[in-house]
Amino acid sequence: MYHFSATQFRKQFPAINSQTIHLDSAATALKPNSMIEAADNYYRHSGSSVYRGQSPESLRITENYEQGRKRVAKLINAESENTIIWTRGTTESINLIAQSYFRNHLTANDEIIVSELEHHSNLLPWLILAQQNWCKNCQMACHSTLHPRY
Repeated sequence: MYHFSATQFRKQFPAINSQTIHLDSAATALKPNSMIEAADNYYRHSGSSVYRGQSPESLRITENYEQGRKRVAKLINAESENTIIWTRGTTESINLIAQSYFRNHLTANDEIIVSELEHHSNLLPWLILAQQNWCKNCQMACHSTLHPRY
């Protein structure tokens, strides 16, 4: 069985040090060494774009891109890599889900429940959706321990 080591995991992120606490790491998008090295290698040795050419390098970049999709599908046990889409980040993903799926499925009788501790990138899409669909928006109160009050 695999044992997760938070210490070993943190060592993969050079921007993390013992003096800094990142409470909003999704927004700051800290990068692991493997990602920094891959990006550096791409910019130093390639420059081709995915699905933008027929050169051997462009085809290789496209294949690597699609291999990433297959790896993510396997990691999350998706039915198919065709169900995986890439977005620029969490905020875009939440907005996409709220507007492309939930907007057509929620009615005035539905409730959208979010924690009062939500970051605006997660809170605003649901507030907007509640307003668009005349849903009730409920903010779940939290104790000072950050646990929800039921």
